Amino acid sequence: MASEPGCVVIGAGLAAAHVAQTLREEGFDEPVTILGDEGDRPYERPGLSKGYLQGNDSADSLYVHGPTWYADHDVDLRDADPATGLDLVARRVRLASGDSLAYRTLVVATGATPRVPPIPGVDLAGVHTLRRRGDSDTIHAALKPGARVVVLGGGWIGLEVAAAAKQAGCEVTVLEMAPLPLQRVLGDTLGEYFAHLHRRNGVDLRTGARVESIEGDHGVLAGVRTDQGLLPADLVVLGVGVRPNTDLLEGSGLLADPSAGGGVAVDEHLRSAEPNVLAAGDVANAGHAVLGRSIRVEHWDNAIRQGRLAAASILGRPDVHDWWPYFYTDQFDLGMEYVGYAGPDDDVTIRGGRERLESGEFVSFWHRDGVVTAAMNVNIWDVNEDLRQVVGKQVPPDRLADESIPLTDLAS
Repeated sequence: MASEPGCVVIGAGLAAAHVAQTLREEGFDEPVTILGDEGDRPYERPGLSKGYLQGNDSADSLYVHGPTWYADHDVDLRDADPATGLDLVARRVRLASGDSLAYRTLVVATGATPRVPPIPGVDLAGVHTLRRRGDSDTIHAALKPGARVVVLGGGWIGLEVAAAAKQAGCEVTVLEMAPLPLQRVLGDTLGEYFAHLHRRNGVDLRTGARVESIEGDHGVLAGVRTDQGLLPADLVVLGVGVRPNTDLLEGSGLLADPSAGGGVAVDEHLRSAEPNVLAAGDVANAGHAVLGRSIRVEHWDNAIRQGRLAAASILGRPDVHDWWPYFYTDQFDLGMEYVGYAGPDDDVTIRGGRERLESGEFVSFWHRDGVVTAAMNVNIWDVNEDLRQVVGKQVPPDRLADESIPLTDLAS
């Protein structure tokens, strides 16, 4: 192993694991160091609000690699010694331990942190965010039959926590400011579908809700006060989005405008304005070779792909960020996969029409100006790769709706 500075990855999550794995698989012989702050090796986060939270999946199922993989592949995993400072001129990273590391190439894979709304009582015991394994453990322990759970936010995390809590026998209320859950991502038609899914499963979903405070009695959580009164609560989960972890790069000139999603501004190769500094995963605001603009994506698949792409760029390959974002969810009896990048105002076509939508097994397409921007399969499996081939293509809505046309022929 060469002794000169090599690759340092700040952040020990999914993207970091795939940077290291790809570099080693491709014969990279320089030092590779991963810096984290959780005291644990990299793991996958989707299960924290799904199977692991429900108690159906083990902790071992979350990990990207086995316990000896990093040592076996000469990767220096410092999982409890996070970066505390960065000198871009000297190319050195300062660590919490007081140590510092030189680098030839730096990958910023610091992920994101849950937003905490500025409302009174948000710091009471019993109020939690969900980002780390310890958060999931704490919330799972509180999901007892009869427990009163209030979830702030009707996004993916909020709805998945609500489903897990309801299935555990809790009384569940979801408070969402928008008229519909997931409206900003899926638009009205599918937002209404998810609202109905939760309500028919016994979730008290309140849209247009305004939270005034979280209240306690002698430091013990009592409830959530809204413009409609006080909701008693034994557990409150905040699911109101995340912010990219960019503190180390404040003032560096490498950050994207917050109005454009924030994060670290990088090109389609994931390189920043400092060519030896790359970013990957939730924190990367990356140029997209097909869309022709930058996007920041906070999903599992993107972290894997961007980790691999960052490694490819380090190795001097011409690969680019050109794939369509992908995510999935499991809620009650619904399993779903989504691919693409649609806006909430895009037109929606349900393959097979309203009857198919109501059956609970359907494919939907989003489109704008005749071009398919995204597609989603609900309780229909092994079709997402076919849908990926349709996204970005010009397909008339009547063809999208016609179930007699095979998915594989839609774009032909």
